[in-house]
Amino acid sequence: MSKKITSSSTAEYFAKNLQQVGFSSPIKAVLTTLKEAVDNSLDACEEHSILPELKVSITKIGEGSAKSTDLIEIVVEDNGPGIDPDDIAKVFGEYLASSKFGKGQCSRGQQGIGISAATTWAQLTNASGVQVITKQKNMRKAMSCLVDVDIKANKGVLKKKETIDWDRDHGTRVEFRIDGRVQLNGDGGLLTYLEGTTLVNPHMSLDFKLLDQDWTHIKRVTDVVPEIPESTLPHPHTMKLGEFMTHAHLFGKVDFGKFMKTGFSRVTDQTIKELTKNGMPKSLLSMPVMKMKEGEFKSAFQVIQKTELQSPSTKSVLTVGEEALSKSIMRLGDIDFFSVVTRKPRICDFKPVVVEVALARFLTRGSMDEQIQLLRFANRVPLQFDKSACAITQAVESVNWRSYGLGQAKNSVPDGPYVFAVSVVSPFIKFKNASKETIDASDELIEEIRRALMQAGQQLSRHIRKEHKEADLERKLAHIEQFGPILVEGLVRITGANQTRKKNAEEGLKKLLGRDTRAAEKRFVSCRSQAESSKRKGA
Repeated sequence: MSKKITSSSTAEYFAKNLQQVGFSSPIKAVLTTLKEAVDNSLDACEEHSILPELKVSITKIGEGSAKSTDLIEIVVEDNGPGIDPDDIAKVFGEYLASSKFGKGQCSRGQQGIGISAATTWAQLTNASGVQVITKQKNMRKAMSCLVDVDIKANKGVLKKKETIDWDRDHGTRVEFRIDGRVQLNGDGGLLTYLEGTTLVNPHMSLDFKLLDQDWTHIKRVTDVVPEIPESTLPHPHTMKLGEFMTHAHLFGKVDFGKFMKTGFSRVTDQTIKELTKNGMPKSLLSMPVMKMKEGEFKSAFQVIQKTELQSPSTKSVLTVGEEALSKSIMRLGDIDFFSVVTRKPRICDFKPVVVEVALARFLTRGSMDEQIQLLRFANRVPLQFDKSACAITQAVESVNWRSYGLGQAKNSVPDGPYVFAVSVVSPFIKFKNASKETIDASDELIEEIRRALMQAGQQLSRHIRKEHKEADLERKLAHIEQFGPILVEGLVRITGANQTRKKNAEEGLKKLLGRDTRAAEKRFVSCRSQAESSKRKGA
């Protein structure tokens, strides 16, 4: 007897497979929920040219419903534009609902899955979705409501809807209560995530409180809101045949030639001429895409793949910038050296990409025997899991860091009290999974990341060599300083010189060693310190 075939909604699929979007463990569930809320806040602020001010609190409020879990409250509040009340249910309760879906833009969110998955996790583990308060500039009062996901229908459901007074002119506050466990440090740690988010968002100010710790305030270091570039169209060489056909059918009744020029980046009349030279029938170019058969799509696709096409524009990529990244990295702790490199935008695998690297040596973290801390970013979002499979990690491991003065085991990241931050930005980043935890490694992308790392490594190498030379000189001076007075004493005794000549000889030796300059510098610093102290007392 044959079984009846049934279909399920998108929400139903993800509700049964939440591990695919970052909810595979209690620790990941907390981090993913926080990340999705923060991503939405930052994207909303940037789209409306608002300098983001975020407030985050994570609290353990009881026992979780599942074994070995806690009930965790996650609150994220922003000063963004707020959400239209008619859109609240879609934003938080509907899968694949996003204004950025398929736009080809360097934004953090794309698919419209993340925040809805967080709502689903809260609903499944705590029988309640997300509590939302939001207010737009034109609203006298804020809207407060509870959002659940109708899993069968893939729709958001609003409950406890009411208007309330709120002390913000505009913004959004979300509160999730979920089963989870809190990890603060290391890969997958909340502090590591917030630290990374701070690094690549120098225009953001952040207040956060994790568990029973005190509130921490991180000031912004630039007042420049990143200008989000215009969205870009895909390149024909990045698609498989099935994707190409699906893309074509989005354009309805237009003819194939017009579809090529309007549906892809940098396809011009000259490109069409090149395609006809390489065997594409002119009759096909004038045929409506809706009437084309699979065989005609296949033959057209084959001609396109063997034709050399102009690379897409690189104007669609977004950078943090060397100056802003330099200021931002100083917020992470006490640093005695850093090197920052922003590569020019490049085309990798027919996609515009920009790679930025920051290397910093810290005085208060790590040691020479420990591996460096590697911070990975995709479109300014920290990546914290599946590190070994990521293109960024593979690129770091492929560089011979010993030649730059660092220790390194075979096929490993280097050692030392360093933080390596590597950011990849592109409208079309290819991730290995739906949870966007690791970047798929292609030869072209790894090579571009390698070049950025080596540029930063060269600056580091020069600094380390300079330090070694200074240390070597200091050792030599120390030897002379140790035996010099004995030599002076001997010469005075042999020549029968008086005490004045002896003193002059000792002063001359100090000048030769540069010790007189250092003593003068110490006296200057001491005098300046005393002057500042007196000034404060007088005030």
